[in-house]
Order: sequence, then structure tokens, then C-alpha cells
Amino acid sequence: MTLRIGWFATARGQTSGKLLAGALAAIADGRLDAEVVVVFCNRDPGEDANADAFHEQVRATGIPLVTLSSREFRRAAGGEVARRGEPLPEWRRDYDREVMRSLAPHEFEIGVLAGYMLIFCEEAAVKWDLLNLHPAAPGGPAGMWQDVIWELIAQDADRAGVMMHLATPELDEGPVVTYCTYPIRGGEIDELWRDADSRGVEAARAEKGEELPLFQEIRRRGVLREVPLVIETLRAFADERVRVRDKQAVDASGAVIEGYDLSDEIERIVAASA
Repeated sequence: MTLRIGWFATARGQTSGKLLAGALAAIADGRLDAEVVVVFCNRDPGEDANADAFHEQVRATGIPLVTLSSREFRRAAGGEVARRGEPLPEWRRDYDREVMRSLAPHEFEIGVLAGYMLIFCEEAAVKWDLLNLHPAAPGGPAGMWQDVIWELIAQDADRAGVMMHLATPELDEGPVVTYCTYPIRGGEIDELWRDADSRGVEAARAEKGEELPLFQEIRRRGVLREVPLVIETLRAFADERVRVRDKQAVDASGAVIEGYDLSDEIERIVAASA
């Protein structure tokens, strides 16, 4: 049976569009037996140029697009911005309830949070099975991708990763479903590490910011693996090799899994596309 997907994105940058396009391409060429039945964006038309471009991309596919500005919803409610580590403010819960009402006509089996910058409240996490794409390996840094990369650099890490986990109200802490890891040492990148080390991490960050060559190379390697991991994860669901039961990822036999390591498969895909 064709897997019905709900797609969620904030579309702060161009990666959101690439992730959706990659999934739709896999569906079109028969690699993924699925259908994206609705796309939701928490930015309204005219609010942001990147989001507007994403909206146009979605409209061109004919997939229903639903938008509701979280920014304007917060302003209308007179609420404060949600802060990491603190309970979600009440306006955020009201916002998620409105999102659930808006998406009620579009039933889906699995939701994909691909560049969706909000944490869902408990009600939404209970109602839907939501897979969040996070640019770190299990046990790795939490937060936005920029935070993850800076933390990897600060840790002098040897490897980085990408995972998909079940979304919960706790930031980046839901049960891991799939993941891959990849090296950020060896070969040409070692020279970038030496350059950053010679400057000092904090000095390099202050001077170059995200233009630091090491930062950009780690990000490039992660982005190369995000689309393949999303596709391979959804294939596992479409083929019923993975399911969600009682908010836990289970295999075809019903046994709880700690996350499928898809590193070998993802590296083969990346190598073939090089």
C-alpha cells in the first residue's frame, strides 16, 4: 500500500526545497512507493523570500499547500518566543492545535519534518507519527545545523552524522529510527582542520563565521547525505521494514529497534552520485 506522507518545512533556506524535490523524484522514478498528500509551512506567503520560493515549488507539483505563520500567530496572541529548555508557551500549543485543524482534511500515515524549525507540543506528537531530520548522529549535538557544526568543531570530532528520529516535545531527543555517519577527517579536510586549529576555534568563528572553510565543508558533507537518508528511511516505511508502534520504532517482526545504521547504503548512494 502506498505510504501517505505529510511534509513539514519552515523553508529558512534552499535545503528544504532540495529535500522535498529529492523525495518527489524518488517517488516519480519508482524507487519510493509513497505519495506526499500535503505540505505544511509555518510561514505565510510574503513573509520570507526563501519560503515564498518553496511555496512556488510546492504549488508547481499540485500537492496541497497549507500555510500558517507561527510568527504572526505569536504576535496576535501577544506571546513570547519559545525558549530552548523551557516548557512551550500556551500560544504554541494553541498554534499546534490550529495546525492540526488545518491539516485534518489531509490524512497521512507519517509526517516528515524536513527543516521544520518548531517543536511540536504533546498533542501533535501523540496525534501524528512524525519523523524529524536532524543533522547529527545519535548522541550527537542538538539544535540547529549551525549549532551542530560548531559543536563538532569544538569537540575536534572525527565523524559527523544525520539521523531521523521520532519527534517529541523534547528537542532532538525522540527515539532514533535511522541514521548514518561519515568521516570529517582524512584527506583534504585535514588541511581545513589545521587552518582552524591554528586560528583557534573561537577566533576562527569570530573572524570567519559560517564562511570558515572547515564549517562549509562539514555542512557540504552533511547535506549530501540528507536527501538519501530521508528517501531510504521512507522506503523502509513503505516496504514495512520499519513501523511506529506506541511511539517506538519497530522492525517487521514488531521488535523495538534502536535505529537502523544506514551508513553503508548512504555512502554507496553518495559515491554513485559523485
